[in-house]
Amino acid sequence: MYKHLFKLIWNKKKQNFLFLSEILISFLVIFIVFSFVVFYYQNYKQPMGFKYDKVWRISYNNSQKTKSSDTLTLFYEGLKRSLQAMPQVKEVSYSGGNVPFADSHSTTNIKTKDKEFDRVNNYNVDISHKQVFQMQLLEGKWLGKADRTDKGAIPVVINKRLKEKMYGAKSPVGKNLWYGEDDKKNTREVIGVVADMKYDGDYYGGADGMYSKIDTSFYRWVGTISLRVSDDADAAFESKLYKMVANTMKDSNIEITHYAQMRESKNAITIIPLIILMIIAGFLIFNVALGLFGVLWYSISKRRGEIGLRMAIGASGKSISSQLILESMFLATLALIVGCFFAVQFPLLKVYDVQASVYLYAIVLSVLFIYLIVFLCSLYPGKQAAAIMPAVALHEE
Repeated sequence: MYKHLFKLIWNKKKQNFLFLSEILISFLVIFIVFSFVVFYYQNYKQPMGFKYDKVWRISYNNSQKTKSSDTLTLFYEGLKRSLQAMPQVKEVSYSGGNVPFADSHSTTNIKTKDKEFDRVNNYNVDISHKQVFQMQLLEGKWLGKADRTDKGAIPVVINKRLKEKMYGAKSPVGKNLWYGEDDKKNTREVIGVVADMKYDGDYYGGADGMYSKIDTSFYRWVGTISLRVSDDADAAFESKLYKMVANTMKDSNIEITHYAQMRESKNAITIIPLIILMIIAGFLIFNVALGLFGVLWYSISKRRGEIGLRMAIGASGKSISSQLILESMFLATLALIVGCFFAVQFPLLKVYDVQASVYLYAIVLSVLFIYLIVFLCSLYPGKQAAAIMPAVALHEE
């Protein structure tokens, strides 16, 4: 039977070329859409890794003119005490600009004795950062007041994702990392592991991350204060907070935002392009479905004599309808084989550094979706073909 179908399709290869092209283009478009959907869904299921509710961000440009590290340290320590003295403030933390949902990144290269890793997110934070965001400590301990470990190295904390890349299932606590070539000067010692934090919103997973404590020389680059506030912190308190910080930091541009609002904005920026792509893809699929429906309908009208003859010699309406649907599915299979050949290159070539499972799930979903569209488009023309009266068809022929 399949050999017979192949002969029928091959004899009408010029007529079927448009059908195959439409299926192929539709598959590739749907594959791209499903790749985004699967990627975002897998990331959405992952835990956030921290708590952003009731956490505010104060961003500012550093207007302090002094070049003395000690003076800057005293200034920021004094500001922190003033903030902590406010009854609505529970915790205060200084950090660089690469905070959650801020769309700001600072990356570096690090290495172990036998491996090197690039584009590792480097977070400069103070020791209160964990309490402000209620981060999950998985191994070891968090950053403390000590500037050096017992080995004389600078302490750092890494996240779970980086730990698994570097050490697998082994504990990294007590192991050394290095920047650049000067091992002695740039030695870091891992003292703890925290859960991955989704800094780029719900639809992006955690990236490789390393946390270092702010030292006195870094205060001149600090531009963010994160505060965990109480439930009764309202607009009146926000106004009071703004005035206090503005009076302390003369000639500085102060802006207060809420991390919950930043998360919503980041999610919207992420999801809106996908929605637009889905609308475009939906419009394309609708037009392709109409085209397929028209092609099948035209094919039936051209084959009325053949259909009438088959029914006259005993073929049932069900077998006629099944054959037309099977021909359409067979044509779709040929187009999908070509489409899958191109789609499978994405996981093989590791395009965009995305997990292979994303593309594999997208291929499966796209194939099922195309089969469903072709089946639905051929179902009604198949029923119409089954309803053809043999005598009328043969008389017309």
